[in-house]
Amino acid sequence: MVWADLPAKARQRLDNYLALLVERNKQFNLTAIREPDEIRIRHFEDSLRLLDAADFDCARVLDIGSGAGFPGLVLAIARDDVQVTALDATGKKVAFTREVCERLGLSNVTPLHGRAEELAHDSQYREIFDIVTARGVTALPALCELALPFARIGGWMLAMKEHSDICEIASLFGGIMREPFAYTLPGGLEHTVIRIQKNAKTPPRFPRSWGQIKRNQPAACGRHPS
Repeated sequence: MVWADLPAKARQRLDNYLALLVERNKQFNLTAIREPDEIRIRHFEDSLRLLDAADFDCARVLDIGSGAGFPGLVLAIARDDVQVTALDATGKKVAFTREVCERLGLSNVTPLHGRAEELAHDSQYREIFDIVTARGVTALPALCELALPFARIGGWMLAMKEHSDICEIASLFGGIMREPFAYTLPGGLEHTVIRIQKNAKTPPRFPRSWGQIKRNQPAACGRHPS
């Protein structure tokens, strides 16, 4: 899906979201991209393309490390039949998500403050989501361990990251690699969505604590997941 495909109401909501993001970004570090046109392309358009990577019809979506709302809030605005849980470990970002929801009247978003590696062991969240999304957060091997425990069998993990050979790692957590979804943004930016389908239950011991995950990953995995 692209901007032009959105109904007028969704485009207006995204414009209002953009204005609020630019304003709040002067107070808090919500995004390093500050120019409205760049935000529209590199955050909004980028997030919208995710809707073509899997079947989002009436989906329950968990967005890990939702931050300022990419892709979670954008997906919820574009598709009001989708129920999005926006998870982040940083309180100010969760507060921003709540503010956006209140300002825009979004009833299909649940802001959630917490750590993925802990909440994945809570039966309220474990293996219930149709789609788990992440845009950044950490390197793919660690992200598989964090995200796949939340996905139901038959559900999807969609990671907006560069492709890497993680077939064996994905299977450890109950996932199987599918064909990546590639697309080009306005201006020629080429991006890829890594698509992993959940085909078996995740062993109960996963995910491990972040300290254990980090010790078993390359240095690039050192950023704490939201």
